[in-house]
Amino acid sequence: MFIDEVILKVVGGKGGDGCSSFRHEKFVEMGGPDGGNGGRGGNVIFKADEGLKTLIDLRYKKHIKGEAGKHGSGALKTGASGEDVIVRVPVGTTVIDVDTNLIVCDLVKHGEEVIVALGGRGGKGNASFKTNKNKAPTVSEYGAPGEERELKCELKLLADVGLVGFPSAGKSSLISVISASKPKIADYHFTTLTPNLGVVEMGENSYVVADLPGIIEGASEGVGLGDKFLRHALRTKVIAYVIDMSGCEGRSPIQDYEVLKKEVSNYSEKLFNKKSIIVASKMDMVDSKKNLEEFKDTYKDLEILETSAITHMGLNELKIKFRELLDLSKDNLYEETEFENYVLYEFKNEKPYTISRENENTWVVSGDKLELLLKMTRFNSDEAALRFARKLKNLGIDEELKSLGARDGDIVKILDNEFEYSEKLNY
Repeated sequence: MFIDEVILKVVGGKGGDGCSSFRHEKFVEMGGPDGGNGGRGGNVIFKADEGLKTLIDLRYKKHIKGEAGKHGSGALKTGASGEDVIVRVPVGTTVIDVDTNLIVCDLVKHGEEVIVALGGRGGKGNASFKTNKNKAPTVSEYGAPGEERELKCELKLLADVGLVGFPSAGKSSLISVISASKPKIADYHFTTLTPNLGVVEMGENSYVVADLPGIIEGASEGVGLGDKFLRHALRTKVIAYVIDMSGCEGRSPIQDYEVLKKEVSNYSEKLFNKKSIIVASKMDMVDSKKNLEEFKDTYKDLEILETSAITHMGLNELKIKFRELLDLSKDNLYEETEFENYVLYEFKNEKPYTISRENENTWVVSGDKLELLLKMTRFNSDEAALRFARKLKNLGIDEELKSLGARDGDIVKILDNEFEYSEKLNY
């Protein structure tokens, strides 16, 4: 089964909790804090593997989670880090963040690795909070939760030449006689549902040809799943428009070519501007010669190669021409231009929180940084609560609440936790 698109959820492993502990050894007076830090949570890593050809393995892994870090312990022992989870995907896989629609990574080389979900850092033990003013802190942290993302994985096959054409135009027959590929071929109407790859051998040189499923009018907009098939053509260096010159399907070769050009152009200008050639297929049929003359009269400047998969007419010339076009396509090398880049934008000087009023006496404060601080705070002592309050004050939340009209005794909600606002609290 060929699977070329999968949506799944990945979660980095939770960091281990820090430890609150004090030395209790004979003859060691005032031993002090010795709680260790928690270990880092495991990352989720995608790794390109040329041995895989589809995303079918991910179809049954809707939720992938990194291993949690181990908790810290006394005697300044740091917890072990969680194991990374390595997910193998085919070469040519593009990973997109569903929420932002930004490209996370484009895995185009065997063995290439990218972290798609970071594990949470380990919480600090109480030994990490020791200062000159506070030599015996009791406060420690919970481990941070791992990064959580919903990802869409798209497989775009890596091939040198892409055969584009209508259903039953002869693409599968063509690739079966110029390579060792064995796609389904029959004397009844059907269309290829999954791309087929074939390696064309030419002495010491070789290149890969992709037989892409049939394109129909409206394909660029998703009709007949054509947009999913055109995606694979984006990886190719050369586009071969395979036109059925026999007209045996009741279609005009000229009209077929016009529709194909339109759909490819609508889908991607970059794809449309690749090196291309016209392959006139089924030239062994009765009306093929007449239709070809009309086609040549209409498109006088196009280079057209006549072929027949049955009689093997023009196949050697076609293989040589593909090789020549590939040599001219130096500007389309995979490593340089064929893969989408992504830009990470960092917005500075923006408040890391938002404040809204739920009712007359209740305020809701939200923000990733603030919520992470809450999740990592262990409210097991007054010292921990005061530390959390100081953090809120340093972020400017107290001042903004006051300016918005908050009064003593108002409720401040952060996630599922509620706190009482006070102007007179001494930090």
